[in-house]
Amino acid sequence: MANNNNEQLGVVVTGTERAVFRDFHHRFLRAPWLLALAAIVLAFLALNALYAGMYLLVGGIRHARPGSFADAFYFSVQTMGTIGYGDMYPASSAANWIVVSEAVVSLVVSAVVTGLVFSKFSQLQARVVFTNTITVTPMDGVPTVMFRLGNERGNQIVEARLSVVMIRTEHTREGMLFYRQIDLPLVRDRSQAFTRSWTAMHTIDEKSPLFGMTEQAMNAEELEFVVSVIGTDDTSLQPVHARRHYTHKDVIWGARHADVLSERPDGTLLLDLRKFHETEPTRATENFPYGLRD
Repeated sequence: MANNNNEQLGVVVTGTERAVFRDFHHRFLRAPWLLALAAIVLAFLALNALYAGMYLLVGGIRHARPGSFADAFYFSVQTMGTIGYGDMYPASSAANWIVVSEAVVSLVVSAVVTGLVFSKFSQLQARVVFTNTITVTPMDGVPTVMFRLGNERGNQIVEARLSVVMIRTEHTREGMLFYRQIDLPLVRDRSQAFTRSWTAMHTIDEKSPLFGMTEQAMNAEELEFVVSVIGTDDTSLQPVHARRHYTHKDVIWGARHADVLSERPDGTLLLDLRKFHETEPTRATENFPYGLRD
């Protein structure tokens, strides 16, 4: 199965008050692990470099070479890390006061970093993959919007709920541009135990916002679809969620997703995830004339 490539509708916000420190925790949780760890290491080195400069300024570190930034830096690292080899130690009141200051800062920084790393490590990411495309095909003679999602883990997502929102651009009578979000009801929007594959379907009947829609009309209106699933991981008992954004370019008319389940001669079922994103053409029917070709 392909890697989860959920897309987020990125929005650049301007005109608001900058809140760098208030949003630091949120930014840290969103950052990749490599970037987060690199930030911690750089902050540790920078803080020790700062205290090394202070030790060089006041002096008073016994057995440190005069004017040696390296020795002052090593002493700062030993102090902040509570290592205490004993080879270098403060021998003046000014140096002792800086040691006290560094010990307090080290205590606070260690607590903050521990909390940040734990909160990031405890985040549970859902490994849910969505098909690369949405298909529109007849199902029992009725036009149906279909897509598929799968759970890449071997566990279950209990009480999983799926929702689909269609976004269309409309112009009001007053000439205002309005982005309208319309819920698309699904044939089945809930699964007691989401394990592997789940095919979601929206029936295009008289009650559907897509009733009478053609492929050309969908492209002209530049419709978008946002799919989200939320549930509870049965292993960690934590809520998990995933989302996928589709545009009108991702919709294939007159096709269905290839079957991933087949029966072996011995009666067992075979789940072939290599076909997860594949589609197969379908024929237009008398009840399904919307943009399809034989």
